[in-house]
Amino acid sequence: MNLTLIAAIGKNNELGLNNNLIWKIPEDMRFFKENTTGKIIVMGRKTFESLKAPLPNRRHIVLTRKNINLGPNILTFQNIIALFNYLQTINEEIMVIGGALIYKELIEYANKLLITKIDKSSESDAYFPEIDRTWTSETLGEYTYKNLTYKRLKYTKKGL
Repeated sequence: MNLTLIAAIGKNNELGLNNNLIWKIPEDMRFFKENTTGKIIVMGRKTFESLKAPLPNRRHIVLTRKNINLGPNILTFQNIIALFNYLQTINEEIMVIGGALIYKELIEYANKLLITKIDKSSESDAYFPEIDRTWTSETLGEYTYKNLTYKRLKYTKKGL
């Protein structure tokens, strides 16, 4: 399974507040779009609901405990085991886009992380899981937007 988690996080792994992104950086939004377009994206229901509409040119998979229809071409799973079994049948890169619980459930199965690390703390109610020593990092670039400095990191599992 070729699983990549993509996220923008703060100094303390902050992801969001009240089901919204904390930082909206145009360059980072372009990076997200470039890395998810044409791919399968996996998210939780709350992340899906935070989108104004399904993201164009992506196949959406939503993990939700609820038995609901989220619309045409939106594949839903009600438990992580069913989702995981399905993902194992896919022979292409799968992008996990949030939220916090989905990242926590799937990080151990990922082989790559694309993390925008913002050099600032913020109030948050959702956090990215700790990136432990099983990962090696490579800096892809360092940037500034308004009063924010951030860097883009690519993590790969050691031994891969």
